[in-house]
Amino acid sequence: MSAYVGLDVSLKETAVSVRRGGKRIWRGKCASDPKVLADLIRARAPDAERVVFETGQLSTWFYHALKADGVPAICIDARHAKAALDMAANKTDANDADGLAHIAEVGFYREVRVKGFESMLMRTLVAARDQILKVIVQMSNQIRGLMKTFGLVVPKSAGGAFQGHVRRLLADNTQLERIVLPMLDAWRGLRMQAAKLDGQLRAASRLDQRCALLMSIPGIGPVTASSFVAAVEEPGNFKSSRAVGAWLGLTTRRYQSGEVDYGGHISRRGDPRLRGLLYEAAVVILTRSTGESTLKQWGVGLRERLGFKRAAVAVARKLAVIMHRMLHTGELFDRTAGAAVS
Repeated sequence: MSAYVGLDVSLKETAVSVRRGGKRIWRGKCASDPKVLADLIRARAPDAERVVFETGQLSTWFYHALKADGVPAICIDARHAKAALDMAANKTDANDADGLAHIAEVGFYREVRVKGFESMLMRTLVAARDQILKVIVQMSNQIRGLMKTFGLVVPKSAGGAFQGHVRRLLADNTQLERIVLPMLDAWRGLRMQAAKLDGQLRAASRLDQRCALLMSIPGIGPVTASSFVAAVEEPGNFKSSRAVGAWLGLTTRRYQSGEVDYGGHISRRGDPRLRGLLYEAAVVILTRSTGESTLKQWGVGLRERLGFKRAAVAVARKLAVIMHRMLHTGELFDRTAGAAVS
C-alpha cells in the first residue's frame, strides 16, 4: 500500500507527516534541507507515491533537489491548500503537514509548474536590477528633501545633471556638504551597479533568440522580453495562447451564484512584475509608438470607447497572447496581422 507524505516547509525546520491506508503512521520534524528530507522519506515512507508541499521561498530549491534524489515531489498552490488547511481547529506546523499529507492521499490538488534554475536566474537578475533602481530613486528623493530644508532646491534632473546640480548648490554650504556628499557618493555607486546589471540583461537578451523575436514588437525591450521568456519557459506549458492572459491576472473576475452574475476588475493573479511590464509596454504602444499596427489601432479604438486604463489593460492582455504565439511559431511580429482584407 502506497504512502503519502506532507511537508510543511519553513526556513529552519520542516514538519513531516506520513499517511498510509487513510491513517497517519508517522510525523515529526527535521532540518529544512532536501538531502535530509530525502533520507527521512526513504526511511519512513520508502513506498511514497506523492510528497506534497506548498509554494514558498524554498519551493524551487526543494522541488528540483528532491526530484534529483528520486523523491516524487509535488508542489501545490498555497492558496488552494489554505482552504483545506484552515479546517484544522489549531494552526500548527504539524497539523499543516497532516493536512498536506491528506491532500496528497486524496489527490484533490492543483500542481504548480516549478520553474527551472535558468529561468529563476533571469528573474533574479531582473528583480535585482529593479530593486537597485528603486533605491536610486529613493536616495535621490532623500537628497532633494534634505536640501530643501535649507532652501536649496535641486532642479528637475537625472543622472550626471542631478549630481552636478547638487554639488553646485552645496558649494557654499560646507556643513551640509559633509552630510549630503556621502549620500551622493552612495547614489552614484548604486547607479554604477545598476548599469552593470543592465549590461548583463542586454547581453543575455541578445544571445537569446526568443528575446530577439519578442523585441520585434514595438514597446517590448530587453527587460520585458527576458521576463516573459523566463516566466513562460516553454510555449507548450500552456494549452492555448489565450490562457497566458488569465495566468498573468489580466482577465476580469466573475462571480456567479444563482441569479447573481457580475464581472469585476482584473484578477491580478500571477507574476505582478511581468504584469506591470506588459502594462507599461501597452502604454508605450498607445502613446509613444510611432509605427502603425493593427494592435495599436485596436487599442486606440478601445481607448475612445472605454477609457485609457481599460484600453491599456486590454492591450497588455493581447500582448501576452501575441508574445506566446510568437514563441510557439517562431515568427516575427506582424504589424498588419488581423487587418481586414478589402
